[in-house]
Amino acid sequence: MITAARPRSARRAAGGTYGASRLGAGESFRVEEACVRAVVMREFGPPEVLEPADVADVGGGPDEVVIDVEFASVTFVETQIRAGRPPHPSMLPALPVILGNGVGGTVSDASPWSGLRVVASLNGTGGYAERAVTSASHLIRVPDGLATRDAVALLADGRTALALAGRAGLQAGETVLVEAAGGGVGTLLVQIARRAGARVVALAGQPRKLAVARDLGADVTVDYSRDGWEKQVRDAAGQVDVVFDGVGGDIGLAAFGLLGEGGRFCPFGMASGNFAPVTPELAESRQVTVRAGAGASPEELVTLARTALAEAAAGRLRPIIGQEFELADAAGAHAAIEARETVGKTLLTVP
Repeated sequence: MITAARPRSARRAAGGTYGASRLGAGESFRVEEACVRAVVMREFGPPEVLEPADVADVGGGPDEVVIDVEFASVTFVETQIRAGRPPHPSMLPALPVILGNGVGGTVSDASPWSGLRVVASLNGTGGYAERAVTSASHLIRVPDGLATRDAVALLADGRTALALAGRAGLQAGETVLVEAAGGGVGTLLVQIARRAGARVVALAGQPRKLAVARDLGADVTVDYSRDGWEKQVRDAAGQVDVVFDGVGGDIGLAAFGLLGEGGRFCPFGMASGNFAPVTPELAESRQVTVRAGAGASPEELVTLARTALAEAAAGRLRPIIGQEFELADAAGAHAAIEARETVGKTLLTVP
């Protein structure tokens, strides 16, 4: 049975949903279990496999807390998982499942966290629901002055961007190329590189995404959906010192080719469906260092997420939330991401 956390109301009845039992002749049936609204996936496939449903509730166990969810993060990787094509087979969940890894809201149960605004990662599932259960050790308090929606937008993307920037060792005066610069991580990398004193080249595939990157401080913006974009980068920026590759495939390989001797190639995504085919031998022949992934421990990732929220609260980092969908329309959110229609971060809202 799909389970979620204890609902805002003590008990909800809904005929014909989870937990229903048939009563005597002439009597209607009703759900005797408390339920919450969620989005359930019973099979892998297109966005339509994400179905709104009432699901049975469960309270938090020892050292766990229950969050009244206000916003849930939606990621590109979740669209890959839903389609049955994740970056690694181990990421496929058992079915049925409630997807969603990052949420934000208010702690509702009786604990030292009760009533506090928090964000939390959920180990990959359970976020597309009214309530979520997580270990108290996963909670991050939302700083005063920062909206909960902004904190959710920064939870995963902020820590990823900060970790990537740290691994790249950005230096003032360097030229930094950011692929998918209109996405959730890309928009943050543009800001971080700019604050480090780097010259920023932003790549994106739509004019409005390039406009967002320019607004965030990118010095050069290039549409990589057009032929000859590599020459445009060379003519405008010359040699590149750092590449943040969130696209992979042919785009990532072409961006790798723009690096000069001593450059750093930092792959972290595969929006194209595959990672860039940059082998150790190829990197060595070009005297380029590959620094893949965020490369941080769970404890370090929590610290990075707290740092991202603190930076945003201080006005030094701005999450770009391009679109929000109601919880019941999680399928629409997935469809928009897959169609490359989104800018910045995509969130689900829980009324």
